[in-house]
Amino acid sequence: MANKKKSTNTARGKKTKASPQKAVSGKRGFSKKELASVRNDLLTEKAKIIEEILSIQGQSNASFKDSSGDLSGYSFHMADMATDLYDREFALELAEGERERLFELDEAIKKIDEGLYGKCESCGGAIPKQRLKAVPQAKNCIKCQEEHERSANR
Repeated sequence: MANKKKSTNTARGKKTKASPQKAVSGKRGFSKKELASVRNDLLTEKAKIIEEILSIQGQSNASFKDSSGDLSGYSFHMADMATDLYDREFALELAEGERERLFELDEAIKKIDEGLYGKCESCGGAIPKQRLKAVPQAKNCIKCQEEHERSANR
């Protein structure tokens, strides 16, 4: 049987064709299948980030003696110790940035589960589908994000 659209009456008495409703987030242009795919991609990215964080933490927890292979009891040169300390701090800062990204991914997954994915947190409007494909954890539409970044740079 052919796919038929139902006719409905409008306030002015004219007949129009009703469009079929999308199951989830129709206002933002995502079907249930697309949202499931986005959710799966976010979970995959989340797993990768967790693995990276654990790797960074494991590397930074190794002592200088262990990482250099020098197991003797002699002291180290101060410059070597400073370089080691710098490398550890740098690795921990990278891990902190990854933790923030992990938090953003968790928020996006939660929004999908609650049916709020694709809604701008600032103006309440829809975030364009292209933006969400490029930045799946986007919280704001482009206009609001630009305003937010401008105000942060002042």
